[in-house]
Amino acid sequence: MRLVALDALAERIGLKRGQGAAEARAMCPSLDVIAADPPADQAFLEALADWCDRYTPLVALDGKDGLFLDITGCAHLHGGEKGLVSDMLSRLFALGVEARATVSSSAGLSWAAVRYGHVDVIAPEEADRVLAPLPVAALRLPEETAAALERVGLKEIGDLLEAPRAPIARRFGSLLLLRLDQARGQADEPLSPRLPVPSFSAERRLAEPLIDEEHVLELTRHLAKDVRSSLERQGEGGRLFELLLFRVDGRVFRVKAHAAVALNDAERIAALFRERLQAIHDDLDAGYGFEILRLAVLRSERRDPAQKDFSGVPDESQPLAAFVDKVSARFGPDCLMQAAFAESHLPERAGGFVPLRNIAAVMDAPAQGKVFPEGGAFPESGVFPESGVFPESGVFPENRPLRIFAHPEPVEATAEVPEGAPRSFNWRKTRYRVTRAEGPERIAAEWWVVGEDHPTRDYFRVEDQEGRRFWLFREGLYEREVTSARWYMHGVFA
Repeated sequence: MRLVALDALAERIGLKRGQGAAEARAMCPSLDVIAADPPADQAFLEALADWCDRYTPLVALDGKDGLFLDITGCAHLHGGEKGLVSDMLSRLFALGVEARATVSSSAGLSWAAVRYGHVDVIAPEEADRVLAPLPVAALRLPEETAAALERVGLKEIGDLLEAPRAPIARRFGSLLLLRLDQARGQADEPLSPRLPVPSFSAERRLAEPLIDEEHVLELTRHLAKDVRSSLERQGEGGRLFELLLFRVDGRVFRVKAHAAVALNDAERIAALFRERLQAIHDDLDAGYGFEILRLAVLRSERRDPAQKDFSGVPDESQPLAAFVDKVSARFGPDCLMQAAFAESHLPERAGGFVPLRNIAAVMDAPAQGKVFPEGGAFPESGVFPESGVFPESGVFPENRPLRIFAHPEPVEATAEVPEGAPRSFNWRKTRYRVTRAEGPERIAAEWWVVGEDHPTRDYFRVEDQEGRRFWLFREGLYEREVTSARWYMHGVFA
């Protein structure tokens, strides 16, 4: 049993991380030790990161026990950098969280000062003065590198500031100089936010917390009006919206709503969240109320302005889009599906259903139309070609049945020769005798998906004595991949 985390009092009496629990109890018999729970700690840290969104949307995780906040352009909203730090620490203390914070011009300097120093705000010109007395471990170096530096007498960062760089790089590697430059603000160190930064957002901070759902929806409508102004200036519309509800006790609720078309109408945006809040009513506990509401646009698209004609007939896509938005908001974004093609050689993977996301694509499909050949007859295969346009010659490169099974069904078939077409087969407890057959059409397996040892398929189009047509395939090449043929029914023609 070893110590993995310490509070301030345990650090002051000399305990260290990684120290054995028995040794720690010998140093402090009244020591209170609890079992570590890494998943719970990670979940708590992520909850704190959500809570910090009230100060800036750029929040990144720092290992297992820290957070980086990029407050550029945000500090003045909280009374300056000192005001922001004071407000944050006082709120965390009220929530029962012991924390320390430092503001500086570089992430490395803030990391070093908050863990090894006692400065809350560091001016850019004071970086070297603050770093000088700190131990070399404050540069976020590997333990072996820090130990090697201490063995040669380089125990503090100040010992490295004036030392020649070339010999240090040759002996200790380039990482040491990179970390030193990052701490001094001379090398870039970009942060990776844990969540995508919204393109547009609007926020309200309330003097009195909101509890009633209707009041939340009314304020959401006002936020949607603010977001609409930003979207209209950029000529865009939102496709994915997120409503953040900051509860008084620190918990943050994130409610997302998808739009079927690029949307900037405040009433329709508010209607999306009305449906979403009704759908998650039992999971949304207002507690003592919400003190901050923020509406963010996570994904937007170009939205060209359109003018109605003089007939007053509304756009046909609007009622459909409103229906899709309402149903998806109530039952989830995957409740409505649409047929779609997929890039695959195997017939069962070449098409399927995907969640309905873009109404514009659905509305444009009838405009492309299906061009029939002369006489209006369907092709012999009973299916439309993938392009949707019939060739003038009436010759089709591929004939697929009208109905293809999602999972091929095994059949018992007999053939005159191992590689020939079936003469008869048993399927679903019924025997069929083949009178005509066409094939084979060979389809090789997708080795990058199913593996190189997956067998090849030979497809046949057959017709029985009663004129019924079927689509069968034999799995595996005779004497090269298999020793006995295995037959499957994959579809039936109209």
